[in-house]
Amino acid sequence: MSILIKNGRIITAVDDYVADIYIEGESVKQIGRDLAVTADRTFDASGKLVIPGGIDPHTHLDMPFGGTTSADDFHSGTLAAAHGGTTTIVDFAIQSKGQSTLDGLEIWHEKAEGKAVVDYAFHMIVTDMPVSRLGEMEKLAEAGVTSYKLFMAYPGVLYVDDGTLYRTFRQAGLNNTRICMHAENGIVIDEIIREAVEAGHKEPSWHAKTRPTRMEAEGVHRAVAIAEVAKVPLYIVHLSSHDALEQVRIGRARGVDVQAETCPQYLFFDQTWYDKPNFEGAKWVMTPALREKWNQGSLWQGLRMGDLSAVATDHCPFCFTGQKELGRDSFTKIPNGAPGVENRVTALYDGGVRTGQISLNRWVELTSTSAAKTFGLFPKKGTIAVGSDADIVIFDPDETRVVSVNDPRTHHMRVDYSAYEGHTMTGWSETVLSRGRVIVHKSNAETDKGGRFVKRARVGELLR
Repeated sequence: MSILIKNGRIITAVDDYVADIYIEGESVKQIGRDLAVTADRTFDASGKLVIPGGIDPHTHLDMPFGGTTSADDFHSGTLAAAHGGTTTIVDFAIQSKGQSTLDGLEIWHEKAEGKAVVDYAFHMIVTDMPVSRLGEMEKLAEAGVTSYKLFMAYPGVLYVDDGTLYRTFRQAGLNNTRICMHAENGIVIDEIIREAVEAGHKEPSWHAKTRPTRMEAEGVHRAVAIAEVAKVPLYIVHLSSHDALEQVRIGRARGVDVQAETCPQYLFFDQTWYDKPNFEGAKWVMTPALREKWNQGSLWQGLRMGDLSAVATDHCPFCFTGQKELGRDSFTKIPNGAPGVENRVTALYDGGVRTGQISLNRWVELTSTSAAKTFGLFPKKGTIAVGSDADIVIFDPDETRVVSVNDPRTHHMRVDYSAYEGHTMTGWSETVLSRGRVIVHKSNAETDKGGRFVKRARVGELLR
């Protein structure tokens, strides 16, 4: 299959120009003005933006949590991602305590293989790492899993102690791989939660009240310090507050190799959403929690200045009916997570580019290129260049829609609500290509298969 995209305004992290793109097979073959080529299929992108397919480096598909499982599997989740302009996800495989990480990886391969619509890669969640199993980390890297996530939160489930943190950090550094960190002081947070429960508090708003920003900041501070000593590149996931961002800035000023992501929910929602009546606030229960609105200004500044390097979703959807409702008698039982993989690219354009918070180039960098470079996918993905994968989105910057779970143009996630229900957004993905395959065109899916596992390069290496 050959495809010609004509007259589009091509935006990458560094470029802005009008040209044609000729695609043959899975990759870009030519870029230029008025290309004299014949293609099997032609798209006229006049008046449209042509951008690299989005890369969401933080999703949780088909993930067990809190006695239930996230509502999107690798088919529904990746199809929804494609409708939203994302052509690659990096999901989290999980190692159960006492289990080999290699066994955990195999379980996630089985969850994804044959189901994914767009390409996917894996991080590995490490829940324990004795000295005897440190060698597994090199085997994971050889298998293309070049980043590992650890938790300071969720004692008794995912939490690991500081000794395990250092041991894993150090080995990751020696292997030229990266650490992803959920940075919150879960030990202290659990004590705050205990006090709240004993006082009779059960409403969703107490999810936020028991997870103060200082405990996120303390976690970031500690993770940066351990990473500095262990000599490993560090990536803070789902950073949500000014306090936590301040610790990233301090570490970066000291020369520590630390990056951080934030998520759209922390840019567009605040903790007042937990006060919605009839338990509706449970829809936005996620960890870290939504913060006071004033934090948003600091996060936007961090995105502009580079202290926040990417915007991911932490897409971990649970239906309101039958899943979120598990916590009606206590906020501690509400499954933590919210849907968003379909909304990210549009939300950042509508709420970031159109409002003047970020430039077009920075938008592409935050939704695609930075994640590609950080997680060993560049230049095969994350840009539009000859030889790169033809992961391309034709984006209509003027199309306006109202997000609704009942509108098949705006909601494809397998969850019974949208976090953005009723929001009017301008800027939507019109045509989405993954390795030269047309996945979505004018809100219609043209295929529901073909996604492949991508073995990622190590830190500082290029994926060819």
